[in-house]
Amino acid sequence: MSLTNRWVLMRNRNDGLLINPSGEGVACDWEYTRTLHLCDVFPVAGCSLLRRALRDYPIHLQDRPCFVNSRQCCSHHPIDESALPEVSFLIGHRGVERLPLLLCTLRSIAAQTQNRFECIVIEQSAVSEIHDALPSWVRYQHQPVDAGIPYNRSATFNLAAKSARAPLLIFHDNDLVIPTCYSKEALVRFKQGCEVINLKRFIFYLGKAPIADFSDFMVADRLPVDTVLQNTTGGGSIVISAAAFHEIGGFDEDFVGWGGEDVEFWDRCQSRKVWHYTYLPLIHLWHSPQPGKRAVRGLGALTAELAEQRMALPVEMRISELRRRGKGTTCWKGKSAQ
Repeated sequence: MSLTNRWVLMRNRNDGLLINPSGEGVACDWEYTRTLHLCDVFPVAGCSLLRRALRDYPIHLQDRPCFVNSRQCCSHHPIDESALPEVSFLIGHRGVERLPLLLCTLRSIAAQTQNRFECIVIEQSAVSEIHDALPSWVRYQHQPVDAGIPYNRSATFNLAAKSARAPLLIFHDNDLVIPTCYSKEALVRFKQGCEVINLKRFIFYLGKAPIADFSDFMVADRLPVDTVLQNTTGGGSIVISAAAFHEIGGFDEDFVGWGGEDVEFWDRCQSRKVWHYTYLPLIHLWHSPQPGKRAVRGLGALTAELAEQRMALPVEMRISELRRRGKGTTCWKGKSAQ
């Protein structure tokens, strides 16, 4: 482990970390997420840790990818259809309340370096609300649902994956900003033969502050860090090859409402070649608490029992069932029961 990035070794007293014997990163040797206790007690420690992490892996924001010629930018499609992207960022979204978070997230994606990428945003809603607000380099698709239907994150991801053009997919939340090297590092691991890649060492959850204050993420002293989360595995942002994604059946669209789909998906991912050694910082933008979050055993009230039922089945059985449903493409209709 290089002395320049020993901050990735920060842990709680009883946490077990597995150090990559041949390079960068550490794996968390426990199940589920947990916070850094020191940062819970002393928030200034979280600010200091973030400041140190950003020295190694800076986060920048820009309006469009460097390979986009603004004079040719006139639609919600990639500029050069003949130049296939190496990476596809896939984001699900609903509502205008979190639109500022989505736009900030997209600006951090636009700042990715040393590779060609695309970004697809799926808006799942009764009516389209955000199309005109999105940058022109972003591909947009509306997934119509009946009013009052709970959000189905799995269905947005499966629909996005159906139209993604890159061999490497990044399923990403609409409130996470990323270092400029994120997609480049994912590609490095992919080219080494990994099919599922988890790079997230810490997710820094910010306190309440205007999005406008975060125009420069290098000014970490100004960022109010509430919580530092470890071991998010399949949550927040997960990288997987397009081939592996479809072969394991995509996301399970039975998870309607909050939580559970990422845990079940990550469990199926373990049947592939996985990169577990994490070393990148991500920043979670503040928003009001999700209704029903952590209602039952850390999951939503609608999904906790389903998660237990699904996880009790063998991985091979779940993969076979999901592939029969649609081979990773969306089959959920989002309609009210008649």
